[in-house]
Amino acid sequence: MIKFIEEPSIIPSSGNKPKIIEEFFGRVNSNSDKISIAKMKSPKGWIEPPQQPEFDEYTLVIKGKLKVETKEGIFEVNQNQAILIGKGEWVRYSTPYEGGAEYIAICIPAFSTETVNRIED
Repeated sequence: MIKFIEEPSIIPSSGNKPKIIEEFFGRVNSNSDKISIAKMKSPKGWIEPPQQPEFDEYTLVIKGKLKVETKEGIFEVNQNQAILIGKGEWVRYSTPYEGGAEYIAICIPAFSTETVNRIED
């Protein structure tokens, strides 16, 4: 199988400020429920509600710094660093730092609003 992606789909984001989500592979752009690959760009001060997703999420920071809060601790993921948050883990992502962050998120199986399990504060 070969699937060429000419451009990503823009996906609505959650959180207190607008974040740009460009999905290349996933339920919306490539009709895949096995994997989602998206490029994210979040501004300084962005924070989203905590979640306990039903998928593994691999995150690679391309630019800036991403704050990742878990029950195990708080991680500051810098440019050229990555973090894996396993299925069922409590997690909250934010970008409180100057310049925000750009990062790639890969979810297996693919991200969906039904399986992200957001926890409203």
